Amino acid sequence: MAKSPEAFRTISEAAEELDVPQHVLRFWETKFSFIRPMKRAGGRRFYRPQDIAVLQGVRRLLHDEGYTIKGVQKLHKEQGVRRLLTVAQADGDVPPVFETFLEDEARQRLWAVLADLEEAKLALDERLGDRGDGG
Repeated sequence: MAKSPEAFRTISEAAEELDVPQHVLRFWETKFSFIRPMKRAGGRRFYRPQDIAVLQGVRRLLHDEGYTIKGVQKLHKEQGVRRLLTVAQADGDVPPVFETFLEDEARQRLWAVLADLEEAKLALDERLGDRGDGG
């Protein structure tokens, strides 16, 4: 039986979900200060859904995008954890983990802003397309 998306993951479950060895997750903790799983007595790690989302972003940057550790550190310093969360989603959508942390009113405002931005982009695309100069 699969765990719910909101459930915490052990290091073995996180490693399996991310398709990296457990020692890589431990190593990343030493290199990236923003990776901080909960630790229980005896040092047992538990990864929250937002931890997994950040780790997905780190993994994608390092393994798929060709970033170095220093490059990911710099990206985090300049653009923050939100950038790592958006990298975690291949299609650039707002990561589902945000859904669990936003109250209904804040979530509705966020989706309204997103709809406004998408509408503005469509209008801009149409306007630019009307110029007839190909760009």
